[in-house]
Amino acid sequence: MKAVILAAGKGTRMRDLTNEVPKPMLKVQGKPILEHILQGILAAGIRNFFIVTGFRAEVIEAHFGNGSQWQASVSYGRQLVQDGTGKAPEPARTFVADSPFLLTYGDILVPPETYRRMIERFQAGNFSGVITVTRGQDVTKGGLNFFDARFCLERVVEKPSVEQLEQLHREGRLKPGEPVWYNAGIYIFKPAIYEFTSALKKSPRGEYELTDAISAMVQAGHKLAGLEIEGRWVDVRDPEVLEKLRTES
Repeated sequence: MKAVILAAGKGTRMRDLTNEVPKPMLKVQGKPILEHILQGILAAGIRNFFIVTGFRAEVIEAHFGNGSQWQASVSYGRQLVQDGTGKAPEPARTFVADSPFLLTYGDILVPPETYRRMIERFQAGNFSGVITVTRGQDVTKGGLNFFDARFCLERVVEKPSVEQLEQLHREGRLKPGEPVWYNAGIYIFKPAIYEFTSALKKSPRGEYELTDAISAMVQAGHKLAGLEIEGRWVDVRDPEVLEKLRTES
């Protein structure tokens, strides 16, 4: 298995903090967020990495080099046009080839054992991928996931509006006292995902959405296993979250 890390964005919500470095290179506990991610994936036994860069790509490339310092192989590709999460994995397509791969955003921190648990879940059945989820988040800011009795994905609703949430309650899809599953932004996919990202059309928000490709996979009969992240999940989305991490450390 290989790993693809999406680290092309500037992180505009970080304001002045990302004038010189991309958000994944901001430091927590003395090292970049991206390095925490890489080391966690390494601990799960994956050694072959591809980092999708964009803004200040040279900062990431200079820090990680070819990966030898971490006993890893690291290569790069640049996302020249940042037009949505659905196209972000495209530079890694040749790298992925016919291998399953772990895909993560470069600003999400989870307990390192998460990656090992994902691989185990993927290998436990005939799955085309694994979708990680967490509970207790504001689903209007991300993907809302619905699962069957075997915790395989049935449906994704991307950034639902208040009206959509009310409709889902009326339909009985959302029930009081039951968890609401928020897309945690870390996946495993077979290369088949690229069939569906290639066919994407822009969403009403004017972007290509990875969740639309995932929905199309499910509709085409692919089985995607769900996995709840155990322990803390942190989307380092703004200076306040970063400062809290730094204070705790």
